[in-house]
Amino acid sequence: MFPKATLTALSFLAIVSAQQVGTYTTETHPSLPWYKCTTAGGCASQAGLVTIDANWRWTHSTTSSTNCYTGNTWDATLCPDDVTCAANCALDGADYANTYGVTVSGDALTLKFVTTSSQKNVGSRLYLMASDTEYELFKLVNQEFTFDVDVSNLPCGLN
Repeated sequence: MFPKATLTALSFLAIVSAQQVGTYTTETHPSLPWYKCTTAGGCASQAGLVTIDANWRWTHSTTSSTNCYTGNTWDATLCPDDVTCAANCALDGADYANTYGVTVSGDALTLKFVTTSSQKNVGSRLYLMASDTEYELFKLVNQEFTFDVDVSNLPCGLN
């Protein structure tokens, strides 16, 4: 078993190599209410937020706007290995509506498949959050999870 001091030192090392936070775009999670229903109490609105997967976000140098990842390749200078990459690169916030085509109106979430702003973005993957710092956790044993999808306006081949 590791001595307590060694374990503590290793814990600090893990903190040092964590992903950096970008500052070019402020992260503002879109609010999305959802409903929890029971047979006894009906449906009650729950306050939720959505966040986009890190795979769709801009990863850039911590000291400039130089991309850390372009196309399918990590920048060899900024990212020669995982630890150096985590120290040199920042994951930026998201402009949900303009960059990713994610909008909320009431309890309806709209995703645009292709958006063009400063560049072309295709697709997105979102997660429901309970707060700005925690994902929503659903315990689905003996529960039902449903949602409606309007595919009436999808182009050919996407439905």
